[in-house]
Amino acid sequence: MSRKGKLTAVTLGAASLTTLPATAQEATPRAEKSNTPNVIVILADDIGWGDLSPYGTSAIQTPAVEELAASGTRYTDAHCVAATSTPSRYSLLTGHYAWKRKDTGVASGDAPMIIHPEQYTVADLFKDAGYTTGVVGKWHLGLGDNPRGQDWNVKLTPNPSDLGFDYSYIMAATADRVPCVWIENGMVANYDPEHPIYVSYKKNFDGEPTGKDHPELLTNLRPSHGHDQTIVNGISRIGYMKGGGKALWKDEEIAGEIEEQAVNFIRENREQPFFLYLCTNDAHVPRFPREEYRKSPLGLRGDALLEFDGTVRIVLEELERQGLRDNTLIILTSDNGGVLDDGYEDRAVELQGSHQPNGHHRGGKYSLFEGGTRVPFIVSYPGVVPAGEVADHLVSHIDFLRSMAALLKVQLPPTAAPDSEDHLTTWLNTGGTGRDFVIEQGLGENIAIRYRHYKFIPPVAHPRKQAWQTGIETGQDTIPQLYDLRSDPGERRNLLTR
Repeated sequence: MSRKGKLTAVTLGAASLTTLPATAQEATPRAEKSNTPNVIVILADDIGWGDLSPYGTSAIQTPAVEELAASGTRYTDAHCVAATSTPSRYSLLTGHYAWKRKDTGVASGDAPMIIHPEQYTVADLFKDAGYTTGVVGKWHLGLGDNPRGQDWNVKLTPNPSDLGFDYSYIMAATADRVPCVWIENGMVANYDPEHPIYVSYKKNFDGEPTGKDHPELLTNLRPSHGHDQTIVNGISRIGYMKGGGKALWKDEEIAGEIEEQAVNFIRENREQPFFLYLCTNDAHVPRFPREEYRKSPLGLRGDALLEFDGTVRIVLEELERQGLRDNTLIILTSDNGGVLDDGYEDRAVELQGSHQPNGHHRGGKYSLFEGGTRVPFIVSYPGVVPAGEVADHLVSHIDFLRSMAALLKVQLPPTAAPDSEDHLTTWLNTGGTGRDFVIEQGLGENIAIRYRHYKFIPPVAHPRKQAWQTGIETGQDTIPQLYDLRSDPGERRNLLTR
């Protein structure tokens, strides 16, 4: 179905949005603020529950994130939908559980677009409410429509504009996968016609060196496992690529590029309501931040966390500069739990010390245990969201779409966001008590179920005990598992084996 065939929401229109929803108004006088807020989602990459200083780490300080938390509410039991990037992002944007589809696993760099243009997205919602919409940074949801791979030398269709985004400046997949170029509104940014781009995830191109065969060319980072194919910027990646020329990114400039595009979007839309989906690269491998952030005792991974904090600082300062901070709802969270060695020799394990990326929670990225999906979650909206508070309500990314629909008073099409619920008062901390349950997805389509303080992990016939060479437990087992997180937050005592 083309985008023209997508059902359109019934909206009251941005001009009529003079107050927040009645449910929020009734909960507390704070919610009587009269405006149409800008909305920014800052989605971190591979930053765990315990990685930021408001969540208790003493290894590094993230003062901008602390400032954001002090201006709003910090949640301690918030969950992304999946413990890996692609399904997590898919569910956040669509309100649809990724595990219900067979094609939402971790996407290769040349995968076709996973969200179908006829699906209703968060960006569609904001468009229907009269907002300008933008996505900047990591995408990892596919582009184009060719299942055999995309032509990177022409405009890629479909792209985020077919999902409701007015502007997009994105990485096609992740920093450790080719193609290593930025895509602006469906076209390779700074395209170099003298170096056309070719991408394959099956075989290398003649004459192109790889990290496996030419380790002497790895001048910036070497792989610890996998990640030994095409070399770009002295770092080998997953997949094969030829060409690119001046369009190729430099890893140490990725965060700066994301910051610049985010600032430009804010400036260009300061006179109208906007929604910005800002996806940083930060702690995802390969970690190679700017020199100014190379000062953490945790090494490159810690440096990447400091760089993430720097990005948050730049966004906050720009909002203040434009006089928009008081009229902007900011949600800071992460796409999944943290991981140390995820494929490169950056000494994250050796320099870990007492730092626990996922706090006291078991598992991490890829895992069904709490460390896989329990993520940082901070909501700030001055004058509406209570400042300096900590909430232990059970929260899930799956509810973003319907909660924002309640905020904007938009009636959704009947097929939109089938798994999303309206928990606006919980997200704004104005009287809601959160979900009774959340569903958490680990590797593949395996799921776990949280019901209040209990966690149930169904058995699987052929479990994978560890996620590749990361050392992270997947949580999969041949026996059913039930944990009481109130008395056993580390998920060590299976109540079904007593």
